[in-house]
Amino acid sequence: MTTDDRPAGLLLMNDLAHRMHFDAARHAELERRIRLVAPSPRTLLEGLDDAALAEVEVIVSSWGAPELDEAAMARLPGLRALLHGAGSVRGIVTEALWSRGVEVTSNVDANAVPVAEFALAAIVFAGKQAFRLGRDGGAQLDGRRELGERFDLSNYERTIGIVGFSRIGRRVVELLRVVLPTARILVHDPYVDADAVATAGAELLPLERILPQVSVLSLHAPALDSTRGMIGAAELAALPDGATLVNTARGALVDHAALESACASGRLSAVLDVTEPEPLPADSPLRAMPNVFLTPHIAGSLGSEVHRMTDETLAELDRFRRGEALAHRLTLAVLTTSA
Repeated sequence: MTTDDRPAGLLLMNDLAHRMHFDAARHAELERRIRLVAPSPRTLLEGLDDAALAEVEVIVSSWGAPELDEAAMARLPGLRALLHGAGSVRGIVTEALWSRGVEVTSNVDANAVPVAEFALAAIVFAGKQAFRLGRDGGAQLDGRRELGERFDLSNYERTIGIVGFSRIGRRVVELLRVVLPTARILVHDPYVDADAVATAGAELLPLERILPQVSVLSLHAPALDSTRGMIGAAELAALPDGATLVNTARGALVDHAALESACASGRLSAVLDVTEPEPLPADSPLRAMPNVFLTPHIAGSLGSEVHRMTDETLAELDRFRRGEALAHRLTLAVLTTSA
């Protein structure tokens, strides 16, 4: 007779998230590590047996997971760890969970990889004004001789601003140092020290000093009360003519009415993977502007990129079972200044 030493676990995510995270091989690896008390993922605890929930030691969550409030925690007396397979846990964790001492992890580090890659590509394309010039289907190719007189179409010795030295912002700086070694990189973040930024190859400055100097401003700050609308009319007015705003963070960081005005004048361009609201209304002027390039929130993990996060969750499960420190543990204090 053998003893099943796998901890009891529960999947909290919607069906789409489950399909994205777990192919057959990865689901088999999951079940090798935990004993699922419900065979399929759930977005609600309703309908689950109280006795089964009482056994749960670890929850693996992702998109579509419910908030674990007092009522939910009362039904999960044995919960020891919440391992979030995606990025932000803001819509899931509550004071009821923190007060119980449940360990919480997320895959923000793994999710930072494709976002940083996307931001890097946007910055490089912005330097050549590729989005604006490509909007007409390449008709500008006939005018390449004239474009040769455009000294703004360049990525050499550019000054680039990074707002938010987050996991993503830091990674963008590191990538820029490799891909655009002649660039001067300026960082704004009130929660980091100058030495850390300098070690990464950038310079820490107040936002008001960065804005007038940059040809591209890339946003990587979290959506907090303190950051809502942080890029407004005054900030956009401070950017030089021809500058490009790149936003792969959160739409709420930008005053969209002010951005409409700045882009409608032709003075600024924008590359927006996120907007406020999301998606933009069908009649939003930003949709039709030749100097605004919109993508539907695709910078983060999609397709096979999601498996990078899944694999890290499986590794965290191994650490949990061995009683080791979790590699991507979050605290309430960390969440006050991050996503």
